[in-house]
Amino acid sequence: MYANSSPVSSTQTDIHEHLFTLVDKHVRTRFHKPVMPYNTEAFERSMAAWAKAGSPPLILDAGCGVGLSTLHLATLYPDHFVIGVDQSADRLSRKTLWPGTPPENCMTVRADLVDYWRLMHAAAVRPARHYILYPNPWPKLGQLARRWHGHAVFPTIVSLGGELECRSNWRLYIAEFAAALERLTAKTITCDAYIAASPITPFEQKYTASGHDLWRCRVSLG
Repeated sequence: MYANSSPVSSTQTDIHEHLFTLVDKHVRTRFHKPVMPYNTEAFERSMAAWAKAGSPPLILDAGCGVGLSTLHLATLYPDHFVIGVDQSADRLSRKTLWPGTPPENCMTVRADLVDYWRLMHAAAVRPARHYILYPNPWPKLGQLARRWHGHAVFPTIVSLGGELECRSNWRLYIAEFAAALERLTAKTITCDAYIAASPITPFEQKYTASGHDLWRCRVSLG
């Protein structure tokens, strides 16, 4: 029953015709959504934990779900501090099977990423590495603005800098993400096939077991 995930289904067959129009609009206009107090509290708490750890290079695991990827990233980068952010208290409360003692150079926090990213930017906190792993693809043609590269917060994501990586089991999501990045950075960014030899998220495990093709794009934003 585990390896029974269906591939993403969509009537969209190519990069959305309105992608660049939407990205350009978000660059030109200011995002005025008020920041919710609980997100400010979560951000301050995570910054305090990072400072207590000595403020080593920071990794942001955006949309960390149950936090398994956060633990894996902390193990892969022991000289960094990893903050996993997810908006679901239920997901974050689930026990994650982890062999041995969990690494100490990480934490998870409940927050809305839209606010958390903007709080990072306002505080001039720049991650060394930034992962967006298997976000909700919002595959319907009319859902472009719900995908992160079509969202008003996308220019803020890019402005945070660092080594940014996005992964998905829907090739078109990564192709669009890469195209939107190119639009803002003038860098050449490719949508690459990815084989997860050691999956680090539950979705990555499930998609790999189900035989899905995986895709990713990476860019060094400085």
